Amino acid sequence: MSNFKFTVEKNSNVLKFQQLVDAILDSISQNELQAGDMLPSVNQIMKDCKLSRDTVFKAYAELKKRGVVESVPNRGYFVTQKITKIFLFLDTFKAYKEVLYHSILNHLPKNISVDLHFHHYNIDLFDKIITESAGRYTKYIVMNFNHKKVKSIINKLPEEQLLIIDWKVNGEGKSCVYQNFGDSVYKCLTENKNAIAKYKNFVLFYPNFTYHPREVVDNFEKFCTDNKIKHKVITSFDEFDLRKGDLYFLVSDRTLARFLDQCSEKGFEPGQEVGVISYNETPMKKYVKEGITVISTDFVLMGQKAAEFIVKGETLNFEVPTRLKLRSSL
Repeated sequence: MSNFKFTVEKNSNVLKFQQLVDAILDSISQNELQAGDMLPSVNQIMKDCKLSRDTVFKAYAELKKRGVVESVPNRGYFVTQKITKIFLFLDTFKAYKEVLYHSILNHLPKNISVDLHFHHYNIDLFDKIITESAGRYTKYIVMNFNHKKVKSIINKLPEEQLLIIDWKVNGEGKSCVYQNFGDSVYKCLTENKNAIAKYKNFVLFYPNFTYHPREVVDNFEKFCTDNKIKHKVITSFDEFDLRKGDLYFLVSDRTLARFLDQCSEKGFEPGQEVGVISYNETPMKKYVKEGITVISTDFVLMGQKAAEFIVKGETLNFEVPTRLKLRSSL
């Protein structure tokens, strides 16, 4: 019998059965529980933690489903294999981040557990979570951002266990799976310049609240200048007033929602009276208004490559292609 102990956090937003699952997975990851160890019986957990039988059964059933625990009739529940715990640190949870997250999970073996955290571009929170997580995980997958303190903070993590994803900034010399926010944008626009040229003006809405890389603005302006396309960059909703014959390049889904609202109010049909190119593919954009044109990297492939790093542990430096998906809105 193992010495596993579990205490329910009554004020937590995490369901009690999930708390129990997480506690057992954490104990296996830290070698406090090892393959062959017997878990406390359902009755023992019920008594010690004041949990219902259904809650304990649900937790043990989830662990059996993941293949890390097995039940032996008339004996109890046993740990079957070691768990590898992964630290996944994203900026925010948007629709395309969900695609990335599920792609990582779908390409991992069942005995690998992923703890998901968010920093929301808050450097103090970023530092706190990294500091608290150092040494607790087998691999660290970090989506960082452009802040002068980020580089020194991520250096707290073992370099051979660290993978930078999405944006290579502050990731020099480290394993990276990333997208190109500069040359790729210029290339995508150039390959579709005939569709773009049919509009009177090309407007990039780069809102003052965005953390989207500035390289997009630079390459948008370079493309327009090189091809003698009338253009401008706006930064606030006060400037965002749709005009017939204009094409809009939107890097935020909040601005895309406002674009669609104005189309409805003014009776404009995307791809006819006005055009739009949205940054980052999401599952719904192919269906909205018969399809929204997007410039996007392949987040499924990004997740697959991150999973390969987790499983194989080999140094990785991979640029995920960025492409324009032409739909009816352009």
